[in-house]
Amino acid sequence: MCLGARRGGCGGDRPDQHFPGDHAGDDDRRVSRSRCARSRTGGHTDRRKSDTEGPLRRLALAGPLHCWRRRKGKIDRRRVHSSQGIPRPRHARSRGGTSPLRVGAQHGLRNARAHRSIANIWTDAAAPPQLCAGVPDGDVRVTFAFSDIPDQSGKTAIVTGANTGIGLEIARGLSRKGARVILACRDGDKAKAAIDDIASGPEQSDLDFLQLDLADLASIRDAAEHAKNEKKIDILIDNAGIMIPPLSHAIGGAESQFAVNHLGHFALVGLLLDKLARDGGARIVTQSSIAHKGAKIDFDNLDARRGYSRTKFYGQSKLANLLFALELDRRLRAANSPVVSIACHPGVAQTELTRHLGIMGSVFGPLIGLALNSAADGALPALQAATDPQAEGGDYYGSWGFREMSGKVSGKAYATRTARDPLLAARLWDKSIEMTGIDPGLAPAEG
Repeated sequence: MCLGARRGGCGGDRPDQHFPGDHAGDDDRRVSRSRCARSRTGGHTDRRKSDTEGPLRRLALAGPLHCWRRRKGKIDRRRVHSSQGIPRPRHARSRGGTSPLRVGAQHGLRNARAHRSIANIWTDAAAPPQLCAGVPDGDVRVTFAFSDIPDQSGKTAIVTGANTGIGLEIARGLSRKGARVILACRDGDKAKAAIDDIASGPEQSDLDFLQLDLADLASIRDAAEHAKNEKKIDILIDNAGIMIPPLSHAIGGAESQFAVNHLGHFALVGLLLDKLARDGGARIVTQSSIAHKGAKIDFDNLDARRGYSRTKFYGQSKLANLLFALELDRRLRAANSPVVSIACHPGVAQTELTRHLGIMGSVFGPLIGLALNSAADGALPALQAATDPQAEGGDYYGSWGFREMSGKVSGKAYATRTARDPLLAARLWDKSIEMTGIDPGLAPAEG
């Protein structure tokens, strides 16, 4: 990890953790004085090029004076994780060079190896609270590994689609830490085989099967009623999904990917929300995908009658997952509910979702596991969302590697502006109620 802090310099009150020449967010008066100083020195300022040239400059916030094409105060999307940018405060804007320092509660934070991550940003005086490990000297954890999963003894978790792939590994990870895990699956035989697989491990396990077909509202209602018989539910992981199948229809006449991946989970959460709110609240974890990037919700073609593209409809369903998770968090907060909604994605992982690719899926599936993520690697972000004591409602986790496609550890992920659009999310919420006939009973968040 490349770490640093700023030495005090001449003029201004820029915070210690920012680079010289970086005027993003400065008021016009300070920028004008800086420009005057440049004119008096022939266009040159007292910069330490060894500290600002090359890789270090690429990590700075956008808007230095020489980059006049960028709007003042905006974030350079090519240089910084756009969804996690932390604006510099108006106070404390000093100049000077950089010097290596360990990360501490009063120092900035940078991880030069974590591309497009929150760790690439010079933060305010203290590291972001969601990254602080609570150690007295201010040490910071920016990633999450299997060894970081805390003990889950006494907790009950429901994992949809847990009979194979990522869902199976999520169930295995929770069971190994002592949780009672209920595998909510459509195929009972595969679920029982998965239970035998998990139980064959050295750890003592408490596993059960819940019949659930997310394409059938009657099955969802039955599953919710059976789930309510549990003493408590601490974790609900909405993991099940289908990917690029031939065109078919399910709940509300919607195309099957949108129906299973989004509407089915929307209905399940709505039916279980009161149960989840008991005993101090539960965590709802929704599995999205990097396929949400570039996707949009076509409300006029949810039944695919105006055309069907397998990949576009898959991306649409994953965008709906993320919109739902973030909107659910906003509404839960507004209602002062103890339930927490968190989203995640598995990167690009080897799963049975590629079964509809035919020969290509059978050939490239194993290669994905070797080159990118195995099913176990893809399960880690969901396990972080479900168990990390530092996770908060509205967080979004994913693989901590190249373009979030792979990684042996997980961390904060990138959600597009579309995914964070509250108006779009509210429209999707209302449409989901209309198509499922199930209302979670949460009022929109004001503002």
